[in-house]
Amino acid sequence: MLRGLGVSAGIAVGPAYVVETGNFQVPEYAIAEDQVEAERVRFVNAAAKACRQIHKLKDKASLLPESAAEDVGFLLDAHLAMLSGSRLTRGVERRIVTDRINAEGAVQAEITALAHSFAEMNDTYIAARIGDVREVGSRLIRVLMQRKFQAFSQVPDGSIIIAEELTPADTALLEPGRIGGFATTLGGAEGHTAIMARSLGLPAVLGVAGLIPGVKTGDRVVVDGITGRVFINPTAATLTGFQSRQQDLARERESLKRLRDLPTVTRDGTSIVLNANIELPRDVEGAMAAGAAGVGLLRTEFLYMNRDDLPDEEEQYESLKNIVEGMQGRTVTARTLDVGGEKLATSLGGHFAECANPALGLRAIRLSLREPKLLETQLAAMLRAGAHGPLRILLPMICTVSEVRKVREILTRVAHKLKRRGIRIADPLPPLGVMIEVPGAALSADALATACDFFAIGTNDLTQYTLAIDRGDEQVAHLYDPLHPAVLRLIQFSTEAALRARIPVSVCGEIAGDPRYAALLLGFGIRELSMSPASLLMVKRRIRNLDLVEATRRARVIMEQSDGGRIAILLDDFNALA
Repeated sequence: MLRGLGVSAGIAVGPAYVVETGNFQVPEYAIAEDQVEAERVRFVNAAAKACRQIHKLKDKASLLPESAAEDVGFLLDAHLAMLSGSRLTRGVERRIVTDRINAEGAVQAEITALAHSFAEMNDTYIAARIGDVREVGSRLIRVLMQRKFQAFSQVPDGSIIIAEELTPADTALLEPGRIGGFATTLGGAEGHTAIMARSLGLPAVLGVAGLIPGVKTGDRVVVDGITGRVFINPTAATLTGFQSRQQDLARERESLKRLRDLPTVTRDGTSIVLNANIELPRDVEGAMAAGAAGVGLLRTEFLYMNRDDLPDEEEQYESLKNIVEGMQGRTVTARTLDVGGEKLATSLGGHFAECANPALGLRAIRLSLREPKLLETQLAAMLRAGAHGPLRILLPMICTVSEVRKVREILTRVAHKLKRRGIRIADPLPPLGVMIEVPGAALSADALATACDFFAIGTNDLTQYTLAIDRGDEQVAHLYDPLHPAVLRLIQFSTEAALRARIPVSVCGEIAGDPRYAALLLGFGIRELSMSPASLLMVKRRIRNLDLVEATRRARVIMEQSDGGRIAILLDDFNALA
């Protein structure tokens, strides 16, 4: 029995499939002067082939559930950027020409130099990108050496993937219907792989020391994503116990389905709205199947990804209209474009330069206001889609009241233009809301509440920016804590500002989909939560067992604590009473 981090709940039992991802010998040799240009062209062709491979991976990744597709897409876009006129490719070509060495050797040398250079920089974000550079370099070397990457192509149905690490590109190749679960030596609870596992519904344990030497392909393996344990060749009694627990979990899933059409009300009769977070038209089916009251967050970035041109108004309108109509009268909250910085969209490559610190650079509403044509086109499509059903417009990464006012002015101007063209639009104009996801917005929530129609609290980024922690960086991901008193106070302050202004307020970050946090959020006064459709029924069950008066009292007690660990204990104690 080995221990790691249980990052995706569930139990998987099956034969191990060990993914051999170890290093292979990279050849390096000198080339004659008259071979230099041919070698450089060989590298350019390899880079082009690697780009085509990544584009295919992006197509496959777009079929993943919600945030999984978003995370994989953004990272693969970053990999594409590294293969086109980047420091990496320029450096490789220079080494081929100047040092007269083969392309494989030049790639390996440039990766080593870049990794060393990044490691010397005292910057967490840049340090976290070393892994991306190595992954892109490995892909280039495999192409040059004509080595096929077949990590999952021969996996028998029901297998448990065992690997040192699963990258975003690996994740795009996973087929949830064929794979029972996975365990890896590397990885953290808040990294991309963990998020993907939860989105795919695959039991997973990461950070398992001694995993690779202890298991071989074909061994019987149990992955317990609840407790973070991996059993290799378990005894008959242990195996029977886990198979029994699997049956219990299956019965629980069936039991949850019976909640679909029941009202979401607390034990003392307070109605709560549970919405779904989606990002693709095909996600509507899952939201409806889970009984979502509406869409609390529609990520519109999917329209801009994996393409070289920008979507025009008509294309955006048709896509949004299909989503609005598919929700059958339930409100759809569409967020305007949230890209920039590390969230790269190929079609927007010419609209912003490389940022020294992408997380703090030109992104989201800042990009939209600097490129008003982008925003006008998107708002026009939203206004037109709003004629087919209830729609709200949500603005990401808002910091100031002036940003909201500028968008409202543009929205009014676009509406007038559409009316002059005789085009049917939402009437009255859709409510305009802001995402509370940076501390500046939370601390000025009372002012923002006077300029907008609703709040959506994005706790993922709010936690990240408040604690100065990149949750995708394994070196500091363990410090990412949505229960940190500072984060909770910002949530509480924003909620109180919305309630005073009598505007709706929701939470759409990952904590909204965690039943453990439901009592706390409702105790703050929040009556609307938005989450992955896969989490909706579990949260509904928790809410239906919840006494709101007691939850409010407990929330007051919790906010008097000064330690996140103590807050977690109080929450666990309260949840255990339900």
